[in-house]
Amino acid sequence: MIITFFLCYLESKKPIFVQKRVGKKLKPFYLYKFRTLKLDTPSLSTHLINIDSVTKFGKFIRSLKIDELPQLVNVIKGEMSLVGPRPCLYNQKKLIYERKKNNVFSVKPGITGLAQIKGVDMSKPEYLSILDKQMVSNLNSRKYFTYLLLTLFGKGIGDRLNLSK
Repeated sequence: MIITFFLCYLESKKPIFVQKRVGKKLKPFYLYKFRTLKLDTPSLSTHLINIDSVTKFGKFIRSLKIDELPQLVNVIKGEMSLVGPRPCLYNQKKLIYERKKNNVFSVKPGITGLAQIKGVDMSKPEYLSILDKQMVSNLNSRKYFTYLLLTLFGKGIGDRLNLSK
């Protein structure tokens, strides 16, 4: 983490990215990540961001999911869990609506979960919310650790980027 912090600092001078997200019971919290996007990138869901906005080092740490490590601070603070639905932005109205319908906000958001393992990002809010509901409804200790292990061993793609120029 120290090496990643240093390399992100060299690239942008602001190695930690902080963004307001939707937490359990719709309570706001500030999510921490290593910066992978240029400083002037708008605050949007990743699937709406152009790939040109990703820094050189950012592409590398995203591929290894290292950019997520600062979220361990959110876990320690009790704002997130290791496993749960990925926290969304407040401007993702359709996803918030779908998650409310499916009672997904009854649990803490997580660093990884069923949708991430299946490669589903926030560009499909209805489907994502269904997977989130399925995970929340059926989560037990075995599944919790299975999701963690699958993530650690590279299953899932993380957030997709807009490949258009």
